[in-house]
Amino acid sequence: MSTATAADVQLRDYLDRIGVADAMSPDLPTLRRIVAAHTRAIAFENLDPFTRRAVRLDPDGLAAKLVHGRRGGWCFEQNLLLRGALDALGYATTGLAARVMWGRPADAPLAPRGHMLLRVALPEGPHLVDVGFGGLTLTGVLALEPEVAQDTPHEAFRLWPAGPGYVMQALVGDEWRPLYRFDLTEQLLVDYEVTNWYLGHHPASHFLSGIMVARPEPDRRFALSGTSLAVHHLGGPTERRSLATPAEIRRVLEETFLLDTAGLPDLETALARLF
Repeated sequence: MSTATAADVQLRDYLDRIGVADAMSPDLPTLRRIVAAHTRAIAFENLDPFTRRAVRLDPDGLAAKLVHGRRGGWCFEQNLLLRGALDALGYATTGLAARVMWGRPADAPLAPRGHMLLRVALPEGPHLVDVGFGGLTLTGVLALEPEVAQDTPHEAFRLWPAGPGYVMQALVGDEWRPLYRFDLTEQLLVDYEVTNWYLGHHPASHFLSGIMVARPEPDRRFALSGTSLAVHHLGGPTERRSLATPAEIRRVLEETFLLDTAGLPDLETALARLF
């Protein structure tokens, strides 16, 4: 099979996976469709680091896990998979990196560049996409326009100027909350590989000690943190419940987050560490 044919097959399989097999025009409406469909179909999850498995970032590894294996992944996996599909469709993309601010005190020192997002060049101007930020994954596409509130299928987002870059903010309730800080410096795969390895192996990485899983639906967001399952209704209340056993967590992973856990035979043993 030629390289071109293999790339075509990989793109077709990805589009089938997210349910937009007819999305072939590299324009803004198609980009919006792909991003929304990707976030609904492919959950954010860290089950490989949690079960001490290596996280691969090569195209074949991403396709085997997230597409054919019907698993999810974290930011590097999600956004590299999306980038490969967008490039194959004819978009011009640039990989960026961000310093996470979410969940950190306002006066905390700057975090390392531990998150990935994408810049997409379009006739309408540069836009940003990010399908890998867990419970506040960007389900829409943002124009690179600072200080402007932009609606998405879920929360409103905005870019706030910060030195040579921006702070990504989301409107949570009635408060603008910072997610991460980034600039437009291009990042290479090797840059992501270093951080990917660190987060998957360093003893201080929170991705090793607990599970974080998230997936949006059009009218809500599902989020699992450890044994706590939350359902955040769009414009409404949040429901929470505790999961009592590893088997119950596994069932939620499969039924709510649409993950195929068959390739993780030791998952319930690992989940027992949460109790």
